[in-house]
Amino acid sequence: MIGLPAGTRIWLAAGATDMRRGFDGLSALVQEQLAGDPFSGHLFVFRGRRGDLVKLLWWSGDGLCLFAKRLERDRFVWPQAERGTVHLSAAQLSMLLEGIDWRRPQWTSRPEWAT
Repeated sequence: MIGLPAGTRIWLAAGATDMRRGFDGLSALVQEQLAGDPFSGHLFVFRGRRGDLVKLLWWSGDGLCLFAKRLERDRFVWPQAERGTVHLSAAQLSMLLEGIDWRRPQWTSRPEWAT
């Protein structure tokens, strides 16, 4: 996982995105359809139609970075909305990239007794 600067917001683009898009295509998508600024330093996350591939677009201050991850099994959990954006925390992004359902995380144990 990338160490993002403090104050970086993480935006998920709802719906499916054409994963053939690169730097320019995803930047245009951020500006035109999401009404965002791809050069703001915020992180924008896109998912393909099949759901096994995500791309992350991020302005590092001196250039655009494009990261991709494909799950070999299963699919990335995505919001039901077809348009717009969803804001995520850094912890939710980490869960998403691991293939965990970031909407309803399950804690592994809960204390039974206070000692």
